[in-house]
Amino acid sequence: MAKLNLKKTIVAGTAAGVISGLVKLGWENILPPRTAERDKVNPPQTLLQQLGVPAKLTQATYQYSGQQLPWVSYLVHFGFSISFATAYAALLEKKVKLLTIGQGIPFGLAVWIAFHLVIMPAMGTVPSAKEQPEEEHLSESLGHAIWMWTNHEIAETVLHQLNKK
Repeated sequence: MAKLNLKKTIVAGTAAGVISGLVKLGWENILPPRTAERDKVNPPQTLLQQLGVPAKLTQATYQYSGQQLPWVSYLVHFGFSISFATAYAALLEKKVKLLTIGQGIPFGLAVWIAFHLVIMPAMGTVPSAKEQPEEEHLSESLGHAIWMWTNHEIAETVLHQLNKK
């Protein structure tokens, strides 16, 4: 098994996580996973409130182009994306083939299943898998597959470039 270079892994994971986080946000604009009503308090906001963070903070926004945008939700979104991209970059760096097969797509689907169908429903953050509409399952499953494929491609490219130096 290859030796892990933590600095390279963090650089690759951060680059991949930021870019894939943007891809996932774009995907959700094309195929929104939740109804407008359910998105009034989105899952990152709900999770933070479950952890005791006041709604005044979790629902804080900034204004851009005449729209109110949830900056705290974006922090959680990108934090999640960068964390998973960095973990995945470590798997790539250590050449763990079993978990990096399929250019990250199986890994992304596993993250979707774990979080959206098991963990968050069990915590009451989102409805149970049976209560989530088909549109949500379609958007989230495909979104996670594309999100992790992006992580794979960016992290692999960055690691390759850093290892050439």
